Amino acid sequence: IMQCHFCQNNIKKIDFKNTELLLKFMSEMRKIRPRKKTGVCATHQRKLKTAIKRARHLALVPYTNL
Repeated sequence: IMQCHFCQNNIKKIDFKNTELLLKFMSEMRKIRPRKKTGVCATHQRKLKTAIKRARHLALVPYTNL
Protein backbone atom coordinates (compact mmCIF):
# COMPACT_ATOMS: atom_id res chain seq x y z
CA ILE A 1 0.00 0.00 0.00
CA MET A 2 1.31 3.43 -0.95
CA GLN A 3 1.85 5.90 1.88
CA CYS A 4 0.28 9.35 1.52
CA HIS A 5 2.88 11.87 0.28
CA PHE A 6 1.73 14.51 2.78
CA CYS A 7 1.55 12.14 5.78
CA GLN A 8 4.97 10.69 4.93
CA ASN A 9 6.65 14.12 4.74
CA ASN A 10 4.63 15.47 7.72
CA ILE A 11 3.08 18.28 5.65
CA LYS A 12 0.17 19.76 7.60
CA LYS A 13 -0.94 22.56 5.25
CA ILE A 14 -1.14 22.41 1.44
CA ASP A 15 -0.33 25.88 0.11
CA PHE A 16 -2.19 26.95 -3.04
CA LYS A 17 0.79 29.16 -4.02
CA ASN A 18 3.07 26.11 -4.31
CA THR A 19 2.16 25.42 -7.95
CA GLU A 20 5.07 23.01 -8.47
CA LEU A 21 3.61 20.65 -5.88
CA LEU A 22 0.03 21.06 -7.14
CA LEU A 23 1.00 20.21 -10.73
CA LYS A 24 2.38 16.84 -9.55
CA PHE A 25 -1.17 15.85 -8.56
CA MET A 26 -2.73 16.95 -11.86
CA SER A 27 -2.84 15.10 -15.19
CA GLU A 28 -1.38 16.40 -18.46
CA MET A 29 -4.78 17.90 -19.26
CA ARG A 30 -4.66 19.68 -15.85
CA LYS A 31 -7.41 17.58 -14.28
CA ILE A 32 -7.10 16.60 -10.62
CA ARG A 33 -5.82 13.03 -10.39
CA PRO A 34 -7.89 10.58 -8.31
CA ARG A 35 -6.73 9.17 -4.97
CA LYS A 36 -6.12 5.72 -6.41
CA LYS A 37 -3.56 7.12 -8.86
CA THR A 38 -1.76 9.46 -6.44
CA GLY A 39 -1.94 7.41 -3.23
CA VAL A 40 -3.02 10.42 -1.16
CA CYS A 41 -5.23 9.84 1.90
CA ALA A 42 -8.81 11.18 1.94
CA THR A 43 -8.06 14.10 4.26
CA HIS A 44 -5.19 15.39 2.16
CA GLN A 45 -7.05 14.74 -1.11
CA ARG A 46 -9.78 17.15 0.05
CA LYS A 47 -7.19 19.76 1.06
CA LEU A 48 -5.39 19.25 -2.26
CA LYS A 49 -8.65 19.72 -4.17
CA THR A 50 -9.33 23.01 -2.38
CA ALA A 51 -5.77 24.25 -2.98
CA ILE A 52 -5.91 23.40 -6.70
CA LYS A 53 -9.29 25.11 -7.11
CA ARG A 54 -7.99 28.23 -5.33
CA ALA A 55 -4.88 28.29 -7.51
CA ARG A 56 -7.04 27.94 -10.63
CA HIS A 57 -9.29 30.78 -9.53
CA LEU A 58 -6.28 33.07 -9.03
CA ALA A 59 -4.82 31.96 -12.41
CA LEU A 60 -1.73 30.39 -10.82
CA VAL A 61 -2.57 27.04 -12.41
CA PRO A 62 -4.45 26.69 -15.73
CA TYR A 63 -7.86 25.00 -15.94
CA THR A 64 -6.81 23.15 -19.09
CA ASN A 65 -3.58 22.54 -20.97
CA LEU A 66 -4.66 24.02 -24.31
